[in-house]
Amino acid sequence: MFNIEDELKKLPNQPGVYVMKDKDDNILYVGKAISLKNRVRQYFRKNNKTARIEKMVSLIDHFEYIVVDNEAEALILECNLIKKNRPKFNVLLKDDKTYPYIKIDVHYDYPGIMITRKIIKDGAKYFGPYANPGAAKEMVNFIKERYKIRQCKNLKERTRPCLNYHINKCLAPCMGYVKKEEYRKQIEEIIDLLEGKTEKLHKELERQMQEASQKLDFEKAAYLRDKIQAIQRMSEKQKVANISENNIDVIGIAKSELEVCIEVFFVRNSKMIGREHYFYAELKDMEEKEILSGFIKQYYLDNPNIPNRIMIKEQIDDKDAIQEWLSTLLGKKVEIKTPKKGEKLRFVEMAENNAKVTLENKEKDKSEVLVELKQVLKLERLPRKIETYDISNLSGEFTVAGMCVLQDGVIKKNLSRRFKIKTVFGQDDPRCMEEVIIRRLKQSIQNPKGGFGELPDVIFADGGITQIRAVQKAVQKVNKELIEQIHSQEGKQLEIPVYGMVKDTKHQTRALIDDQRREIDISPKLKNLITNFQDTVHETAITYHRKLRDKEMTKSELDQIKGIGEAKKIALLKHFGSVEKIKKASVEELMQVKGISRTIAEKILLADQK
Repeated sequence: MFNIEDELKKLPNQPGVYVMKDKDDNILYVGKAISLKNRVRQYFRKNNKTARIEKMVSLIDHFEYIVVDNEAEALILECNLIKKNRPKFNVLLKDDKTYPYIKIDVHYDYPGIMITRKIIKDGAKYFGPYANPGAAKEMVNFIKERYKIRQCKNLKERTRPCLNYHINKCLAPCMGYVKKEEYRKQIEEIIDLLEGKTEKLHKELERQMQEASQKLDFEKAAYLRDKIQAIQRMSEKQKVANISENNIDVIGIAKSELEVCIEVFFVRNSKMIGREHYFYAELKDMEEKEILSGFIKQYYLDNPNIPNRIMIKEQIDDKDAIQEWLSTLLGKKVEIKTPKKGEKLRFVEMAENNAKVTLENKEKDKSEVLVELKQVLKLERLPRKIETYDISNLSGEFTVAGMCVLQDGVIKKNLSRRFKIKTVFGQDDPRCMEEVIIRRLKQSIQNPKGGFGELPDVIFADGGITQIRAVQKAVQKVNKELIEQIHSQEGKQLEIPVYGMVKDTKHQTRALIDDQRREIDISPKLKNLITNFQDTVHETAITYHRKLRDKEMTKSELDQIKGIGEAKKIALLKHFGSVEKIKKASVEELMQVKGISRTIAEKILLADQK
């Protein structure tokens, strides 16, 4: 048996990574330490811990640790373990977004230009990231409009040029109408534009324009003039600051009572090319420097576009280790700076202010939604927790239900739950709904601090009056049990309003309805939210239904045959389509499936004859 106090005494005074686990061996938290002995012991001593850490410690049943040579190695191991296991109490970059880049295949004779979200080592040049996909598309469209480069995906010889050549948008390299050197000049100009070297480009184009004017080639001069003006407009559109470093990410953070917002500005060649923000409700009790440290490690672990410099407002404890790690990843020096004055400080403050505004706007949107719901549904208090349910089955088989939660105006996917129907046989959605609601309500009554949390303020039934009445019937049954079981529950009966969500012919929410079939008019913003709410619960239910159905379908008589594991079973079913067809196959036909030897094929035939 694991005794925490005994194990704490065994901890080495060396750098390493520790892994906190619960009684079911689930990983709760992964952390690194310069001294495992000092760091891990802190969790189990009486000191000022945040509510989040207090909760985590209360769940710890045992811990493990790995000793390494230095803090940098500990940091790398910590990042990889967090990425693999995604522990509940670590800072997690949940969005897993991939950003668009502009790609130029410079190793080809006649390079093309495209937008991609995947960076590979193929000799091409990549420019980005563009946090807004529209900005990347706008830049590519601008380039294709102003430069006569090929727009086909694959360059191959043709018997005649395409339409782009005839409308003067391509020089037709496929026909050999342009020399490599002339085409390459265009590509060099585009690279300068994407790298922000517009001054150099501007001077070269002006020189060409003057030269064309002197030769009385006014058509070319006018074309170059228009190109210069267009590049100037595009350059001004991107420019926001005169910071000297080429590649900088500026990270700002803002906190409220409900959540944390982290804002990232991407600055490339003194121009801001985009920004992104992330929200974390579960981190509101953490210190800002701890949030920043965890975010930076998670954010740059698989990010191919590591900047030369990261600017933040507050110093973080493991700055040196993170700098060393990022420098190794990038192949050159990376600095984490906390500017104290000048334009760099103002830029960090801009990121902080934007994070604050983004957070305020989000909370304003949420509060507006809650206030509107309270008013249109004529509720006594704000509906902070709304639940909805959906039933999914196939002709009455594999019947399941999905539950989703709208908490403080936000759909919380982590609070979604799935149910197998236990008491209803055949296709009877209202009775299935009734069973699920009773089971769910009892969970909160019996264990208010359990996985279902508090009871909902409102329930939205996914459907019309039939579903509304099924939910109401379930609530009444639970109330009846409460009265019968405990007289002290008087006055504590459940009063949960129920409304239906009805869709139009385009599968968008048309309106909410009450138990008298009256439609309740709601704003377009609320309609969009409820449509997403309906779609989410439907996806939750149908995904679970498919999982159970597919699992059942893969069960077969093949499971009883020695030598046939999951991989061979799937290969056989994929090849023949069904167990019945496998039974009818000959030994030679069975042996055509990868991994099926003559011995196994004969076992399959023998099993069929029993």
